[in-house]
Amino acid sequence: MSTTRQLSDQERAVRAGAGLVDRSERGKLALTGGEAKRFLQGQVTQDVEALQPGTGAYAAFLTNKGKMLGDLRVLDTGAELLLDTERVALQALFNLVRRYSLGFDVELHRRTLERGLLSLVGPRARALLGDAAAGLGEQEHDNVAAELDGIPVLLVATWEGVDLLVDAARTAALAVALEARGAVPVDEQVAETLRVEAGRPRYGVDLDEATIPQEAGLNERAVSFTKGCYVGQETVARLFYKGKPNRHLRGLRLSEPVATGTELTLGGRAVGTVGSVARSPEHGPIALALVRREAEPGTTVSAGAATAEVVELPF
Repeated sequence: MSTTRQLSDQERAVRAGAGLVDRSERGKLALTGGEAKRFLQGQVTQDVEALQPGTGAYAAFLTNKGKMLGDLRVLDTGAELLLDTERVALQALFNLVRRYSLGFDVELHRRTLERGLLSLVGPRARALLGDAAAGLGEQEHDNVAAELDGIPVLLVATWEGVDLLVDAARTAALAVALEARGAVPVDEQVAETLRVEAGRPRYGVDLDEATIPQEAGLNERAVSFTKGCYVGQETVARLFYKGKPNRHLRGLRLSEPVATGTELTLGGRAVGTVGSVARSPEHGPIALALVRREAEPGTTVSAGAATAEVVELPF
């Protein structure tokens, strides 16, 4: 039975227009120096040395046992490698660079407070930017320096639209310019619902230091199996080629909304914990969760007082 309901103005913006979300709180570092790529190549799961100016990649950084310390977006802007991560993982990333870059021609720069980050979410994002987006590639993480209404910005292609990085002091002015072009300010949760529907996990909510990338379905997006050695590679490769993960990232169709962190049980046994939760206009209350493999798609599990059907992703 369909659960589709009428969209709010904000929901309509992110699904048919261009919603505006301020994500300036995300952690941002930059690396410069002649060996920046060579250094980072040995620390993250993606092939950083293959990047060309104007491109980027999504990656994870791991413990020696292959568990995630965080995930990040690596952007080769030509002038620097910009590292964009969840705020909860920023300190771990900072520590990694400081600890292991000794002996490399690498300089670390803090960018979190120096640069604002505004996200245009929705199918009209590029059209709203007009000529400013003319040089932006079509692949996720492609990036280009541009100017929007006299404000210098770095445009970054995302799966949901376009991100704009700007000098922090000009973030408010950029937001005003985007609204004047038709962007609709939206609450973070409205945009987060799209992420949950798409089955894209978020570190610090769905993923933590106990997660191996394959469990979260990140191998295709975040892991290179052709690059050289990196921290945690042995575990990641062994699981990929020979093993079966004990857990999988799944969707949950909930009978009613529940809180993040709610325990999931099957036959009285704990099989997972609820991660990101959303109220989808099409699917009703839904969530993401890492669940044990015995809770296969089609299984109904308990989530506190609610029930949840385990489903494949995306919804």
